[in-house]
Amino acid sequence: MSTTRTWVPPGPYDLVRNLSILRRGPGDPAFRVDAEGAVWRASRTPQGPGTLRIAHRGGSIEAQAWGPGTQWLLDQLPAMLGAYDDVAGFRPRHRLVHEAHRRHPGLRLIRSGLVLESLVPSILEQKVTSDEAYRAWRLLLWRHGEPAPGPEMRLRVMPDARAWALIPSWEWHRAGVDGKRSAAVVRAARVARRLEEAASMDLSRAMARLQAIPGIGPWTAAEVLQRSNGAPDAVTVGDLHLPRIVGYALTGERGTDDAAMLDLLAPYADHRYRACRLILLTGVTPPRRAPRFSPNDIRAL
Repeated sequence: MSTTRTWVPPGPYDLVRNLSILRRGPGDPAFRVDAEGAVWRASRTPQGPGTLRIAHRGGSIEAQAWGPGTQWLLDQLPAMLGAYDDVAGFRPRHRLVHEAHRRHPGLRLIRSGLVLESLVPSILEQKVTSDEAYRAWRLLLWRHGEPAPGPEMRLRVMPDARAWALIPSWEWHRAGVDGKRSAAVVRAARVARRLEEAASMDLSRAMARLQAIPGIGPWTAAEVLQRSNGAPDAVTVGDLHLPRIVGYALTGERGTDDAAMLDLLAPYADHRYRACRLILLTGVTPPRRAPRFSPNDIRAL
């Protein structure tokens, strides 16, 4: 069984930027960038846990894998790196988007092929600050995940579906996860096989499959499919910040809501998520006018 694979991108390629969308905070136990700029990922594949190290070697991308999930990860490698990301039909309609597209020729929308891997942390991020969600993800992986196979990098593989469903209520509370979010994770874990089928569906069917689970709405489904499917049109609605960022970047106006954001993104039909990704890369955001959202730590209740 092969433990290495090489993929040659057709042009410029930004390895860390493209894969960083899979990273859940700076201390994510399943993701690391080493001193050489190589990306390490620990995943639970359909064949079991696996570790992947991905690095630039000249004009090529070289990957090495360990664990029972080795072959699955290597077979999936081109898709995960964005080899099938089709930019045909994408035409920047705004100067800022055009400039971002020009400045980031190595951007690709990656496709992990793993739904639950992105679904659990996306549920944890519902209606809380990023710091709260990242902390919960770290604690849950350290307490209920397992050491990643391969070299000792202190990486953790997330629990399997059964283990997610069996986490007791006090462990969710210890991680700062309220009952609504923990119940949504448990419901998803119980039908994980059906949810994983969404990785091979078109966007509308995949959205419907995920949202059939109570506690998973359009925001969560889009966040998942951006990562698992590399869906270029999976624009996130219901986000606290994105509409205001898109509105300010494209019009200079503040207070844009979801409906107005979708109107602004209409010229990018089939590529609305790609347009949002490029807008976010510009760093253009509206001036802050209100204090930061105050975390509500349920562990103190």
